[in-house]
Amino acid sequence: MLFAKRFWPGIADGSVTLTFRRWKQRQAVPGRAYRTAAGIIDVNAVTVVDPSEITDDEARAAGYPDAAALVADLRGEPGLPVFRIGFALAARPDPRTELANDAHLSSDDVTAITRRLDRLDAASPWGAWTRSTLELIATYPERRAGDLAEMAGRERAPFKLDVRKLKNLGLTESLPVGYRLSPRGRAYLDAVRPH
Repeated sequence: MLFAKRFWPGIADGSVTLTFRRWKQRQAVPGRAYRTAAGIIDVNAVTVVDPSEITDDEARAAGYPDAAALVADLRGEPGLPVFRIGFALAARPDPRTELANDAHLSSDDVTAITRRLDRLDAASPWGAWTRSTLELIATYPERRAGDLAEMAGRERAPFKLDVRKLKNLGLTESLPVGYRLSPRGRAYLDAVRPH
């Protein structure tokens, strides 16, 4: 679930526990966990509400000063239903973070990662990209995604989607600006680079 950057601190410290979205149909399910930039959240309630009935207290729980500011910030067609989503920051860590920090790779781990990268390369409309992207991030940590995409001769949006695939494998970490290799990503490159 995507949140604007200004909400990340409140989600992380537990002061933001609501969000309101205009959707054609419900896109969040109570009892499910969703990844956000601030951590994993557990959705506990999803209801349709009339925007005129949103209270100032609810708006503050969503990170706004008052209901008027929240309603003014709602995106989407005015005729769409407004959903009130209640959530809590999960106490458990993001499994991707645990995976990213695991730098103890066996030869089987290296083989499995290589196979996954090979599959990503084979499925890509622009050919092999995984190793060159890992090397690019290793060489230019904390470089803006747009700069890295340009260096790779790629458009920014699909480049970022591809880097997210590497993050899902525990090989990269997102930073406030750009990316870096995770400990697992560094260990993998060290294992496969010619010595």
